[in-house]
Amino acid sequence: MKQITFASRHHQLTNTQTWTPDSQWLVFDVRPSGASFTGETIERVNVQTGETEVIYRATDGAHVGVVTVHPDEERYVFIHGPEHPDSGWQYDFHHRRGVVTCAGETRNLDAMDITPPFTPGALRGGSHVHVYSPNGEAVSFTYNDHVLHEYDPTLDLRNVGVAVPYGPVTPAGQHPREYAGSHWSVLVSQTTASPQPGSDEISRAYEEGWVGNTHLAFIGDTLSKSGEKVPELFIVALPEDEAGWKRAGEAPLCGTEITLPAPPGGVVQRRLTFTHENTFPGLVNVPRHWVRCNPQGDSIAFLMRDEAGAVQLWLISPDGSGLRQLTACSGIQSAFNWHPSGNSLGFVLENRIAVCDVQSGECRFLTADHENPPSGDAVVFSPDGQWIAWMQETHGYRQLWVAEFAG
Repeated sequence: MKQITFASRHHQLTNTQTWTPDSQWLVFDVRPSGASFTGETIERVNVQTGETEVIYRATDGAHVGVVTVHPDEERYVFIHGPEHPDSGWQYDFHHRRGVVTCAGETRNLDAMDITPPFTPGALRGGSHVHVYSPNGEAVSFTYNDHVLHEYDPTLDLRNVGVAVPYGPVTPAGQHPREYAGSHWSVLVSQTTASPQPGSDEISRAYEEGWVGNTHLAFIGDTLSKSGEKVPELFIVALPEDEAGWKRAGEAPLCGTEITLPAPPGGVVQRRLTFTHENTFPGLVNVPRHWVRCNPQGDSIAFLMRDEAGAVQLWLISPDGSGLRQLTACSGIQSAFNWHPSGNSLGFVLENRIAVCDVQSGECRFLTADHENPPSGDAVVFSPDGQWIAWMQETHGYRQLWVAEFAG
């Protein structure tokens, strides 16, 4: 294993798509810690030479972070906080946007319109953790809503959205904080502040992952019959063409003054797991993880406890069949990702970097003798499958490390 950053500052990887397509560079932000959003640059480091470059530098008091890379181009998307923040408008879940930079040109991904009448294709607040679809055409994200936050914060429920290249979208600009976006953006999940206990209704949609280019899976918080929160796995089929993305259902795409934006017509979320009666119900939130589908598009991986309470990897088909426990280990400690071959997954186990064979469930370790345990936030394979990257505190700072992966 090899340390590749050494500067006396933190380096933060996003949970996926952190490599450039040529597998030569890792992209990162420089937040002082995972929780505070005060970094001013998006950067990358060459894993062979250690050379670092600044991709983007924020100005006017704004901050940036959580960068991912397009699968085929050196195109970067990341969270951008507000410029000229003040007491009435500063960085928050509902005050952030996606920004794309490529070849020196930077544009807003999602438009924002917070003044009625709202604009279809624009959102009303904060998009977060932007991830390209496998073909690079669409971008998924999680979302919080400024309009609902102002009206009643309990109604500002986290949801999953998608930006598609059918813009630009340009609001009228009746408020100084509104802005245009290059993409058409909508929500694709549906939530309610008061789910019916025992039903498929959810109060929160989050930690999404692409299933091919046409579906998104995510975690949704249900309520058991006794009223306990149980995170379950859900999936939505996405529209097939521009008309489908722009076609409203029973509720407006852009929302109203008292309701969230609604998915396009025909987008219905479907529940894949039913664990209310398990000894340890639900997908786990600790470690935090994002559901991930294999490159072949036929197997979704997620974390759930076994009968003994240990956190294991589980697999299920996008149609809800074939649920199986993959690992039988002492307990997975991190988010995870698939190897580009689809034959294995990488994660932290027993404070080391490990991989698991998808067929046998056998785990093997790639590293040993860590000075400190690897971070659970991100374990990410390079596109060519030859490297695996993670973060680790080293002499007081979060640094980036890689190890070679052989088959």
